[in-house]
Amino acid sequence: MPGLQRLDTYEVSSQQVKEAAESTVMKKTMYYNMRVRTAQRNLAESQLSLMERKKTMLQLPEECIRTINHSLKNLERELSKVPTGRKESAGTLKDESSLQVKGLPDRSDSPTNISHDSAMECKILHKIEALRERLMLWTRRMDEIEAWSQRDMSQATFMMEYSVQFLLMELESVGNIRLEEGCSADPWFTSCCDLLLSRFSHPDFKNHGVTGIKITKVIRIHNSALKLRFEDRFHNLLTSEESATFSQKNYRRQLEHLFYAADPEGNNEREDILSIIEEGFKTTQPNKPLEIEGAIPLSNSLIVTEQPRIEHAVRRASQGETKHSPDTIPFRHGQIIVSKVFVGHSMPIREGESADRSSYSKVYSVYRNMDTKQRAATSGETPLSSKTHTGPECSPRRRQWFMFDHELILPEYIMYFEYVTGDAEHPLPGHITGAHGTPSNDIILDKEALNMEPMLKPQPKLLSLNDKILLNVARANVLSQITVLNLHGNSLSKIKEISHLTSLRHLTISFNEFTRLDDISHMPNLEFLDASFNRLVTLEGLRRLGQLKQLDVSWNKLTKARDDTAVLRKHTPALLRLNIRHNPWNKPEAVRRTMLGCLTTLTHLDDLMVAEEEAADAVRMAAGSKINQASLLVHSRTNDDRPRSLSLLSTAQLLCLLSPASWSINTELEPDWAAKITTLNFDSQRISKLTNLNTLINLRWASFNDNDISKVEGLECCTKLEELSLSNNSISTFNGLSKLHCLSKLSLDGNQLSSLDASGLDQLSNLSFLSMEKNCITSLHGIQRVRSLLELYVGNNQISTSQDIYFLKGLSNLIILDLYGNPLLERLENYRIYVVFHLPSLKALDGIAVEVTECKNAKDMFGGRLTPDMVAEKLGHSHYTDITYLTLQSCSIRIVDLPPADLFCNLRSVNLDHNNLTSFSGLIYLPNIKALCLNYNHIESILPRQKTQAHLTNRQILHSKVHSSGYGKQSPSKGKRDTGPTGSLEPLMGSLEVLHLSHNSISNMANLQLSRLTNLKALFLQGNEISQVEGLEGLHQLRELVLDRNRIKTLSENSFIGQNVLLELHLAENRIRELNHLNPLTELRKLFLGMNKLQDITEVEKLEVLPSLSELSVVGNPVARNSLHRPAVVLLLSSLQVLDGVMVTLEEKTRAELLSADPSPCPQCPGASLPAADINLPGLRPLLPRNPPLRAMGLSGGLQGSVHRHDILPSNAEEVQYQFTYTNKRNKHVNAPRIPQTDINFRHIRRTGSNLPTSGLLSDGNRIITYPTQEQDSRFPTRGKHPPM
Repeated sequence: MPGLQRLDTYEVSSQQVKEAAESTVMKKTMYYNMRVRTAQRNLAESQLSLMERKKTMLQLPEECIRTINHSLKNLERELSKVPTGRKESAGTLKDESSLQVKGLPDRSDSPTNISHDSAMECKILHKIEALRERLMLWTRRMDEIEAWSQRDMSQATFMMEYSVQFLLMELESVGNIRLEEGCSADPWFTSCCDLLLSRFSHPDFKNHGVTGIKITKVIRIHNSALKLRFEDRFHNLLTSEESATFSQKNYRRQLEHLFYAADPEGNNEREDILSIIEEGFKTTQPNKPLEIEGAIPLSNSLIVTEQPRIEHAVRRASQGETKHSPDTIPFRHGQIIVSKVFVGHSMPIREGESADRSSYSKVYSVYRNMDTKQRAATSGETPLSSKTHTGPECSPRRRQWFMFDHELILPEYIMYFEYVTGDAEHPLPGHITGAHGTPSNDIILDKEALNMEPMLKPQPKLLSLNDKILLNVARANVLSQITVLNLHGNSLSKIKEISHLTSLRHLTISFNEFTRLDDISHMPNLEFLDASFNRLVTLEGLRRLGQLKQLDVSWNKLTKARDDTAVLRKHTPALLRLNIRHNPWNKPEAVRRTMLGCLTTLTHLDDLMVAEEEAADAVRMAAGSKINQASLLVHSRTNDDRPRSLSLLSTAQLLCLLSPASWSINTELEPDWAAKITTLNFDSQRISKLTNLNTLINLRWASFNDNDISKVEGLECCTKLEELSLSNNSISTFNGLSKLHCLSKLSLDGNQLSSLDASGLDQLSNLSFLSMEKNCITSLHGIQRVRSLLELYVGNNQISTSQDIYFLKGLSNLIILDLYGNPLLERLENYRIYVVFHLPSLKALDGIAVEVTECKNAKDMFGGRLTPDMVAEKLGHSHYTDITYLTLQSCSIRIVDLPPADLFCNLRSVNLDHNNLTSFSGLIYLPNIKALCLNYNHIESILPRQKTQAHLTNRQILHSKVHSSGYGKQSPSKGKRDTGPTGSLEPLMGSLEVLHLSHNSISNMANLQLSRLTNLKALFLQGNEISQVEGLEGLHQLRELVLDRNRIKTLSENSFIGQNVLLELHLAENRIRELNHLNPLTELRKLFLGMNKLQDITEVEKLEVLPSLSELSVVGNPVARNSLHRPAVVLLLSSLQVLDGVMVTLEEKTRAELLSADPSPCPQCPGASLPAADINLPGLRPLLPRNPPLRAMGLSGGLQGSVHRHDILPSNAEEVQYQFTYTNKRNKHVNAPRIPQTDINFRHIRRTGSNLPTSGLLSDGNRIITYPTQEQDSRFPTRGKHPPM
């Protein structure tokens, strides 16, 4: 009521209230639409399961039928060789013994010149008769299986329809009626089951072989209005004067739970049940006078409640009113309503009186006891009829009540049950094998029939044809004489050679390998064609067979009935008999009607005679399956607004249901009548093409469900279309929708879509609802263009990759998503919370509401998780094997999960700076990684620390469930790392050569387990909180170690015990006072000790244990403040080539030697310390060279960059060297204090023949380190050239 101004004293006229109401209705409708779809999907799953079971059960009958048919056709071919006269003489026996069996051709003429013995002919005919009997038996078995399957399908559909009706009732009552399905965990469910089982008596049903009862479903009814009415009426009775007779102790004894079943004589059982749930019981009977109020029959016994339905079902089955079913009991499935009833004052029914209120005005109910003990012995009674007694000898457990006051009956439960019988549930028990796996009797009988005489010799199979073979097979002299050709049982797939057989009348090509019949065309005399038991997928190839009267294409792979019918209609105008059974048709229920509607000459279809009424009805349906003026008048409406109804029907369906047709057939139409049409509903009209819609310029709502439409066309002029439904058609593309800019709802369920047309979807800017269930869609690529989507249903497709979830991330308004039935659900671990994490706006997924706990779990598990999907999202492609360098900085990554490792087999360099990693996580499984940058993270160890389950956080428990996250994948020895020797741990990441771990707040190097990286050549640990150098014992290949800006005070004996080949060591900006335990570094070339606390030159003297030292930096240390420290160091370390960034020349070495020989200080400045650069001895050049200095301006790394980020070029261009490139992250967060000593001049140095490692800075900030080796490393085909990360 949109015009309402006030409701229950509340003002409701404001726009805000109206919008809130509209929003609530929309949300309710979306929610219940989702639940209805879930019920329909559950039905589809049940049907699929039943189909699979039926398929399994049909395997044996089909194999037996195929074998018997093959043998029969062999015998018929042999019999066709009998001379005409002799064959006619045997006709009597043949006619008497032959039985009409599907698939057997009509043998009319087989002229041959081969004579047969008459005894042999009789044997053949008797064997054919025996095989036909076996064939009929297996055919009956297949029919039984089909009947059982159909029964189960019908019951599943029946239950689904009830569920949908219950949901619609909930929606329309706005929650005042709610129906809850119970389970074994609900106490009320168990109580209901116990109640029904206690009131089931086996002797009552033994005459029908019922041995038990199985409860399939219990529904609890929550109807607030009925409950309030019952309670009010009940309390009024207790407080009234009449209640004086009720004592406080016994009134509860008069509360009963009684059963009710709908009247089976009526045809509205479902409406009766739904009416009771919604409005309660009604007592007024329309067929009685108004002054007489009828009574409601209830009972406390299942047999009494079910007796009318059972008798009705048995009577209908005995009269043949129901379809043939192999089920032994026609009343197997039942349902009852369990109600709470206050029977109050009651009395037995008097003999000869009816149960109406006028006869019993002073009581609330009457009853009668039902005696069932002697009913079976009474000869004239129906087996389950009851005798009525009121005496004390009848048990009150079998009592039928008649309630006069319907307000004292409260329906509480609906129970669905199934009677269990002694016979098997499935139709083929024991038919396949015996008790000990031996063949069943039926198979033995088949073998006996197949082994009867005569046993025909197998003939060689033909793979191809030529004229000679044709003449030999047909026993003819010239091709033009061949009228009968039998090519049964070969391996033929092409028969182009038969195009020369212009006189051919009878052709058999059964049991071959044909997929098409293109070669059978332009044969004007062909009358019979048997192409059964092949692999035909279409009849498209048939052409111009004007005399063809019989066609058998059974047992093939045909699917498209309409297309194949069109071919037969055009090219076989004289067709009389057609067999198309046992093909996997897309819509099998409509195949017969389709064939009869188009092939009007047919007299027999699938060996069943075509009745005139059936043919006329099919022709009439076919004629009305086109959109023309007449059909538009019937199926259109002109309403301007959608009805305000809480219904899940589409607008087109709802308007055509509620509104009368705008025109009648005889109405005189206005010129612009088509422009007034706003609604079309052409559901189930067998339409194959959308035509004559160009004048419907104001069309807003259209529905074309359940038709044969293969293409969306003809809607270009319907630009105002808002809702379009094309479910259950044969549409394969989105073409034809691009101009429907106003479209808000689109349904394409049950079609043949395989992909999404991005160009078409791009134009649907207002689309909020899209349903494409039960198609063949393999990818959601393109869906990201429809940013207005609120609901998306793509269940039961072929979506299989998690990358498709990323296509949905751009749909910020999406609140309902259904992906159920796609392979993705099985392949993606933790599928549900994965989707919830990536689509945080979702309110419901796969028909189930998204809970707050799921959102939290999703965030815990997938937040900050580097996965292949994330890589694909960042890089824009999923060609993982092509990725060699990966840079994902500042992405909040805390877990690396890149399985399988082979997916990134070519990945060489990874940069994950500025993230939240605490370990290497899944990086350890990358097989060929060489450079790893993990600066500015929170790395504690290569692998996460082992914790007991009691100390694990909820987040870590979730991580432990993800196999590739790093948790739960540590080696067995990992837990001993704190106590056991590091060297005992299993090596990891054998290809890793460069590792950056700067600014990770590392305080304990031993906990890092770096010794497991046995192939590491460069390690960068600057900017941490390390106080002790340890844990490097296993790094025997280490060439460069950077420990700048830490808290190192001393060097222990084991600090560098395994670094025999270390070439470069950086220890700047620490707190080192003593230089002890450096003797293992026999190959050390460069040592940087700037900004430490070295006080005395005697500490520098300890560096004499480094025989290969060529470069040293002690700038910023107290020892460097002495003006004579440089000559002293040069004198002490004879192999030194660079000191504090300045080249040590020969002249400087000579000056240092002279200075050491003359210990007197400078006379001008006694006791003063002069800078080394100011010392000039006679006859010597100045210490510093005259070349212009190269200052370290703009280099990253603070002091380290200004002191030793210089460029040293290779010593020899022809020398074969090993080069490696890695990325050195610029330090943008830590700015070292600038002091005068750090601003040092240095220049490029070239020294021929030097073996020093060389380094340099590229323009992009990358640093090149070159280590001299004997061979070039073959793992770097680019020879060290490295694109930026």
